[in-house]
Amino acid sequence: MSEIEGSDWVSRTADEVIAEADRRAPGAPVVCASGLSPSGPIHLGNLRELMVPHLVADEIRRRGRDCVHLLSWDDYDRLRRVPAGLPPSFTEHVGRPLTAVPDPDGAYDSWAERFKAPVRAAMDALGIEVREISQTAMYASGTYADAILRALDERARIDAILGRYRTRPGAGDAGDSRDTGDAGDVEQTGNTGDPGDTDAAAGLYYPYRPYCHRCGRDTTQVTSYDAAGAWVDYACAACGHRDRVHLREDNSGKLVWKVDWPMRWAHERVTFEPFGADHSAPGSSFTVGAQVVREVFGGEPPVPLPYSFVGIRGMAKMSSSAGGVPTPADGLRILEPAVLRWLYTRRLPGQAFTIDFGAEVGRLYDEWDRLATRIEAGQAQPWERDVADRSTTTSRGPVAGPRRRVSFRVLASLLDVTAGDTAQVGRILAGFDDGAQNDAAHNDGGQNDSAQGVTVDDVEPRLTLARTWLAEQVPAEERTHVRTEPDKDLLASLTAEDAASLRELTSRLTEDWTLTGLTRLVYGVPKLRAGLTLDDPATAEVKHAQRGFFRLLYRLLVGADRGPRLPTLLLALGPDRVRTLLEELDPTAPDTTAARSR
Repeated sequence: MSEIEGSDWVSRTADEVIAEADRRAPGAPVVCASGLSPSGPIHLGNLRELMVPHLVADEIRRRGRDCVHLLSWDDYDRLRRVPAGLPPSFTEHVGRPLTAVPDPDGAYDSWAERFKAPVRAAMDALGIEVREISQTAMYASGTYADAILRALDERARIDAILGRYRTRPGAGDAGDSRDTGDAGDVEQTGNTGDPGDTDAAAGLYYPYRPYCHRCGRDTTQVTSYDAAGAWVDYACAACGHRDRVHLREDNSGKLVWKVDWPMRWAHERVTFEPFGADHSAPGSSFTVGAQVVREVFGGEPPVPLPYSFVGIRGMAKMSSSAGGVPTPADGLRILEPAVLRWLYTRRLPGQAFTIDFGAEVGRLYDEWDRLATRIEAGQAQPWERDVADRSTTTSRGPVAGPRRRVSFRVLASLLDVTAGDTAQVGRILAGFDDGAQNDAAHNDGGQNDSAQGVTVDDVEPRLTLARTWLAEQVPAEERTHVRTEPDKDLLASLTAEDAASLRELTSRLTEDWTLTGLTRLVYGVPKLRAGLTLDDPATAEVKHAQRGFFRLLYRLLVGADRGPRLPTLLLALGPDRVRTLLEELDPTAPDTTAARSR
């Protein structure tokens, strides 16, 4: 499916979700859901778990329908392993609920809160509005007591549902938790030969795992269940402790994942929930859950929408957390909130894509700016306008962005050439016009009637984002190093034609000292040398001459064959410095300039 055909996936999904909600309970609030496990950094791949239901929920709200987006924190999951960078002594916490594991730095109340906090900040910046649910609080408060008892009463039926998939390739009995590979949610059954969570006498399956009252771990197995008294007896394999849990008064355990997830669908009356594509395979969480919710909990599965992988490139130097996985907070240090939203909005959820924080960032911003320009000019397709609108606004208001649009590449170049001097950048920006925002390098220097006088505040947060990108993504050896003295050897070896081209440039430098004017000039000098005017279209020969002229300017200004966009570089250096580096010529050199006109 092409991007255009798939662009309105938000509206189509909202239509389907509203129809399903009305089928169940006409006019009732629509419930969209997300689930995240704060066992480690919530990365940019996980962001799809938030963005897909957010966009659908927001579209439903825009239509005037009451809709809630639930964010369920799986903070009652076990800690699976010692996280990278922590001492081996942290092993003592493996198997304990994430909310019972301390934050090593003491900055947060728990390991879970350590990873929730940055997500909350990112959601606020991105305009994602949710109602948070802590699964620790839900289980510990007894809210799920009836559901747990029902699951235990129906354990044979659940075991039979799981049994339908055990012989299928890749199905197995693993709990298939939201974090794939969570060994803590292994669903043990009487017919696997593993004593696990079974009644040794009856060989019955127990879809419930207590946390040990002594050591706090889930290394337990249920030994008996008293339905009338709501008691579960267990034995802990780690510390040897034996105890019992009263499921209504002091619950200290949770349902295994393939039962826990459908239980929540029924409890929260979830209408729509996306999930990773791996959860939709035969025998996986959603397939099993759809049957469990109907046959055990008397509910309905949500409208499903599997989403695909999000890849990352160019983040090696970004400081996320253990393991270096880039988070939404990391992404927002380089991308404007609307641009980050746009990446997830413009593609079908089933389409995998890669976010590149290296050299491609400039191209990404260029594409975003061109979309805005087409929309302002009335040249964009309806689907493009919809995607841009969902990227820049939500039902509660606009997403923060700069007041004026200046090319990210230009800002990065200015910061590069000025060594990050904000005052100097501000001086240069004061001479900008919005029409030059893309450095006019994609056309031939055409002008625009846009207002002049851009300030540093006008271009925030893009200027700060460009500063971060330059500092963290551009190696020192690739930065621009402007020459401090003229390259006298190169100047002395110039051909008469090259010398005449330089004189043409320096004599006209201040005629239009703006980004648009300088773009027109640097592209125009080879035209003038060929007998054309500045505004004539470039021929193939002129384009070849332009490339050679640009290469000469780079060598004289920065001692390399390439560098920042030349108009930006000239503007940043100022006319006096440019002349100092270009005008060390023999004044007796003959001028071979052909007849020229403006």
